[in-house]
Amino acid sequence: MDPMDLKQITRAVMNALEEEGRIGSIELGHRWAGGRLILEPGDTSTQGKEVPLETFFKKIVSVRTQLRVLEQKINGLEQLDNHEKVEMQQYITKAYGTLTTFNVLFQDRKDYFIGASSTRRG
Repeated sequence: MDPMDLKQITRAVMNALEEEGRIGSIELGHRWAGGRLILEPGDTSTQGKEVPLETFFKKIVSVRTQLRVLEQKINGLEQLDNHEKVEMQQYITKAYGTLTTFNVLFQDRKDYFIGASSTRRG
């Protein structure tokens, strides 16, 4: 194979993966840069916790990535019939719906969590 062909194929694959949200950078919204998540316990005799928003954001993105992997694995399981796959995917959809609370942290709307499986990217 010509090295130029390999570069073109690689570029095409990378572009497709980026469009599907499988790779590429997902950015924290600019207004949150340098921010912190402060957890204050109701029990004042215990210590609170502070987490940089960048760290928290990376964890949220990681949860999404793992949900996507789980969804792909479910779709690929031959041991499950279609009804079982749909049932499992409904749990994933509900998880995405729950995570929409954190959409405020994302810079780009295209990276948002969306509860409906049919409209979710990737």
